[in-house]
Amino acid sequence: MNKVEGLHHLAISTGDMKAQIEFFTEKIGMQLQALYWMHGVENTKHCFLRLNDESSIAFVHNPDIEQIASHIGQSHAGNAGANSAPGTMQHLAFKVKDDEALYHMRDRLRSHGIPVLGPIEHGLCRSIYFAGLENMTLEFAYSNEPIDNNVWVDPEVVELLGISAAELARYKQPADYLDQGGQVAQPAADTPGPHMTNYPPGAYARVISIPDDVVLNMVDSTPPVKA
Repeated sequence: MNKVEGLHHLAISTGDMKAQIEFFTEKIGMQLQALYWMHGVENTKHCFLRLNDESSIAFVHNPDIEQIASHIGQSHAGNAGANSAPGTMQHLAFKVKDDEALYHMRDRLRSHGIPVLGPIEHGLCRSIYFAGLENMTLEFAYSNEPIDNNVWVDPEVVELLGISAAELARYKQPADYLDQGGQVAQPAADTPGPHMTNYPPGAYARVISIPDDVVLNMVDSTPPVKA
């Protein structure tokens, strides 16, 4: 059974934390939930903006990020139908309840001088599209019912991707996993991975070799302001 229940947070790098907070609170109406020094990361700020009680959009900022250039068609797509590099965010879609909420968000954005395309009826959802700061491409969407993979998995695309009938059946209904109760040992740094990168030489291997019970409490989890 799939144990993934939704989005907890999506972390996005920013060169201007205040501007992003301003955009997402005033233009979109999200609530600032948290703004603090990122745990275990030197000179880096972290913020969370509320989607619901369990889901947030998060931003990460430090002075070095401000110096990293954005390149449309590489680091950022520029619109919801354009290209960006593998592994980067092409666009970000937020869920709303229904048509009324979709038009509410369109009006809110347009009232702030932000052009909005849509709604567009996709069949599996209805969406509006607009630009965020720092070349982000954003969307609001809703679906009236769960997406049915019996009608929304195109046989032509399946064939072009070289997916066999057996593979397709497995993709539609992944095999159950026997719970190991947290007892599976940490893979080594030389296993196939994938692995996290951008660590100093040798640091990654040291980090992933730290015992799990030490990792659990390795950062200060105390809120910055007393309740």
